[in-house]
Amino acid sequence: MERKVGTISRGIRCPIIREGDDISSVVVNSVLEAAESEGYEIRDRDIVAVTESVVARSQGNYASVEAISKDVKAKLGSDTIGVIFPILSRNRFAICLRGISMAAKKIVLMLSFPRDEVGNQLLTEDQLDEAGIDPYSKVMSLEEYRELFGENKHPFTGVDYLAYYGEVIEAAGAEVEIVLANHATEILNYTDKVINCDIHTRKRTHRILKDAGATVLGMDEILNAPVDGSGFNSKYGLLGSNKSTEDSVKLFPESCEDVVLGIQKSILDKTGKCVEVLVYGDGAFKDPVGKIWELADPVVSPAYTPGLEGTPNELKLKYLADNDFKELSGEELREAISARIKEKDDNLVGKMETEGTTPRRLTDLIGSLCDLTSGSGDKGTPVVHIQGYFDNYTN
Repeated sequence: MERKVGTISRGIRCPIIREGDDISSVVVNSVLEAAESEGYEIRDRDIVAVTESVVARSQGNYASVEAISKDVKAKLGSDTIGVIFPILSRNRFAICLRGISMAAKKIVLMLSFPRDEVGNQLLTEDQLDEAGIDPYSKVMSLEEYRELFGENKHPFTGVDYLAYYGEVIEAAGAEVEIVLANHATEILNYTDKVINCDIHTRKRTHRILKDAGATVLGMDEILNAPVDGSGFNSKYGLLGSNKSTEDSVKLFPESCEDVVLGIQKSILDKTGKCVEVLVYGDGAFKDPVGKIWELADPVVSPAYTPGLEGTPNELKLKYLADNDFKELSGEELREAISARIKEKDDNLVGKMETEGTTPRRLTDLIGSLCDLTSGSGDKGTPVVHIQGYFDNYTN
């Protein structure tokens, strides 16, 4: 019988993962137990995904604020440090800022405006328009900001991040000066020792500052090696880290390739089915109301099996129905579209019949689906099992 259901995404409940747990075994057992419990079968080209958080937890990939401080001090010294373009997040950045501030006598904190890199707002665009301010040329001190705009709290968290980050820096023992500007080189009017904290634009910012003569350190260059036995991430450093406790962060998992390949092999050994596997973090999507882009991790997926490489190669059914086969209907239309799908080229880039499909990497699309499925709260489903993702109208 023709299958009447396409893609299915299931959140899989797992035991609470602790440091030292065999994450591959936990994932495999949880997926197989869920399939048995719910009465469905594992199939070839299913996708099993596990959130980076539990992978890092199983690895014990944690670091203290003292480790952050020691690394910053060793690489930039302990005088005045410019900290530029951080995102506005208690979970993502505040603990990192505390560790950085513990290393310095003074922090010059330079924030982009009206929003940070991932869309969290200090101001609205309407406020800038009403004040007649061009954010690409204007530089504001904290005092000028307050005079023009007063106190502005984040619409979702209720936090005044200018006040909050200032308090974090001072509590760590450093003097603080806050500046709002959108050009990286503005920080050089205050110090030539700089940490650029942006995520997706970090390479450009780093290049601009270095070319301007700064000693510059990216967040990906802090804790990119162990400090006194701490956790680390050799590729991303502090990027992708989250608050663990008031004094520590959980870092992005360091080595995930063996995890995804191990899960794939174990499921093949146990079921005879070859599934694809990925580790995922934040999804890559944007809230149209709050304007916040979800992706605060450096990548959606830090590791995945080779079968998830590439982008979708799909035809747009609406285009075919409205153009190539507009005279057909019913069974005749179904058969014509099915035949076109079966004979489609391996590479459809640039073809009109693909117009409107999503030209994004498979791992970004699938990771976003996983992030939405598992959530970030108390669902208890850090593993996601997807079926039918690679199906099309002919399956």
